[in-house]
Amino acid sequence: MWRGLWTLVTWAAHGPRSPRSCMRQASGAPAPGSGATIFALSSGQGRCGIAVIRTSGPASGHALRSLTAPRDVPPPRSACLRLLSDPRTGEPLDRALVLWFPGPQSFTGEDCAEFHVHGGPAVVSGVLQALGSVPGLRPAEAGEFTRRAFAHGKLSLTEVEGLADLIHAETEAQRRQALRQLDGELGHLCRSWAETLTKALAHVEAYIDFGEDDNLEEGVLERADSEVRELEVALGAHLRDARRGQRLRSGAHVVVAGPPNAGKSSLVNLLSRKPVSIVSPEPGTTRDVLETPVDLAGFPALLSDTAGLREGVGPVEQEGVRRARERLEQADLILAVLDASDLASPSSCNFLDTVVTPAGAQSPNGSSQRLLLVLNKSDLLLPRGPEPSPDVPPHLLLSCLTGEGLDGLLEALRKELAEVCGDPATGPPLLTRARHQHHLQSCLDALGLYKQAKDLALAAEALRVARGHLTRLTGGGGTEEILDLIFRDFCVGK
Repeated sequence: MWRGLWTLVTWAAHGPRSPRSCMRQASGAPAPGSGATIFALSSGQGRCGIAVIRTSGPASGHALRSLTAPRDVPPPRSACLRLLSDPRTGEPLDRALVLWFPGPQSFTGEDCAEFHVHGGPAVVSGVLQALGSVPGLRPAEAGEFTRRAFAHGKLSLTEVEGLADLIHAETEAQRRQALRQLDGELGHLCRSWAETLTKALAHVEAYIDFGEDDNLEEGVLERADSEVRELEVALGAHLRDARRGQRLRSGAHVVVAGPPNAGKSSLVNLLSRKPVSIVSPEPGTTRDVLETPVDLAGFPALLSDTAGLREGVGPVEQEGVRRARERLEQADLILAVLDASDLASPSSCNFLDTVVTPAGAQSPNGSSQRLLLVLNKSDLLLPRGPEPSPDVPPHLLLSCLTGEGLDGLLEALRKELAEVCGDPATGPPLLTRARHQHHLQSCLDALGLYKQAKDLALAAEALRVARGHLTRLTGGGGTEEILDLIFRDFCVGK
């Protein structure tokens, strides 16, 4: 229904067009500052208590006067109750709160107006059609309000990405990270790095121009070299953590694995709070990888239920076992599940030897795969019975049946995922997109060319290239294609 409503509003704003003019319209919105005033429903679609309709552009004040005539625009940034009427017929549309944000003190930097109307479809439809009839107004394209804010210097490109991430955030950790980026932490850091390179470039060029001048102070090139070395260390540290930020944005891969009938599917259902997997006492019920996105202790994760690891079964289950082992190799975190009442069985011992112990061992580069060992079915253990064998690695006791031990598991998951994804509440800002990593890596590569350069002119050019990558990361000198990809993440009205 809302799609049809927007088509109707577009028709009202522009009138019937020939097929050729329609093709031109679809090629994209005019550039910000072209004089067009845009309008859109900014709140969520569907019935709601209050719907927010906003405008941006030079005709915003005229649109506000047209719908609230004979009243003038309200004081800036003050909410006023006004009767909205159709400017063509004078028919009342709604009694609404209206706000006036004269530029440049607005979200987009242009004159903006907001109409807080009742959220019924008929009311929203009437107000949108009334705005479409005002000369100089047209419906906004997806992300056009934010693009105008970027064009007028209200947001840097990294802040735009932070705003998009905030809108799409589904977990507490994603919300915190998006807010930090929207507040400009990553942009400020990149600009400080760019200033460092500007100083180093100034030192090198000063030596090129005035190297034979006795008035040039000593140690100019040495200072430039020192600044570059310090920047290389900082860039290297951020690039080593690049995967953490991307995991935080898209979700860490958590794989639940173990021998048959250990309770893997029960654990997946417990963590996802819905019946994702079939639970049965029959071994080998799960024969394929079942994946579901979940919020684990405030962090985004893709939770995978896998086939029980065992040998000597049919071809279908063996394919499931092969896929399970493949997922184990790709996992950011393994939840290894064993039956606490059956630790001495051959399948449990084999799983400990082939999966748990190797995961804890360090690889040649000093890293190890993250793994949490969960001993399920603790409700089957005798109240005063012996504890699990001391040979069993560090573990958590859990009963998927009663839920006992779940709080301890969630706390352990929170700590592990904070290491895997990075903790957005502390530490330096994270790199959440491949674009960030590309520009920082290209900057680091250019600094490597600076150190290798035998000619000072080539060294200066390498510094200019490095600085250019930092500038493009925050939006300076970005191409239209890159900007289109970023703003396409936004809905109409944002």
